[in-house]
Amino acid sequence: MRTFILFIIGMTFGAAGGFLVAAGNGITFDGHDHADPAHHGAGMDHATMHDTLIEVDPANVPEVEITVMKDPMSGYNLHVMTDRFAFTPDAASKAHVIGEGHAHVYANGVKLARLYGSWMHLDKLPKGEVEITVSLNSNDHHPYANNGTPIEAKQMITVD
Repeated sequence: MRTFILFIIGMTFGAAGGFLVAAGNGITFDGHDHADPAHHGAGMDHATMHDTLIEVDPANVPEVEITVMKDPMSGYNLHVMTDRFAFTPDAASKAHVIGEGHAHVYANGVKLARLYGSWMHLDKLPKGEVEITVSLNSNDHHPYANNGTPIEAKQMITVD
């Protein structure tokens, strides 16, 4: 029993140490190094990519709608429905192609993850009123926009 307890303690401290080393070096849970400008193209850092909008052709504006519903077992299920937009997970972090990309999912303005398809399970949401936001982004992480407004959908939920 003592060996098992020491094993658990070691795993806990090892995981925490690994997380701190990764976070200190700009690595995040969305799968790439935010501190590495080369990861996002010449001369652009990650923040610039996420802040620089890509205006879409007014005749071909992508649309996004979301539905967030309580999962019967735990958490919530997010359903993302798009029009004039294609999820392209194999092109993530590659060159921009009109109408392609991925979505970013936020809870109360905090990014939870990238989304490469139409469904996602949400767990560990904060208690109380939570605003779920889904934005459409190009392969190279620029948010799509229409007349300077990011193309996104929002829904308020109450988490017990």
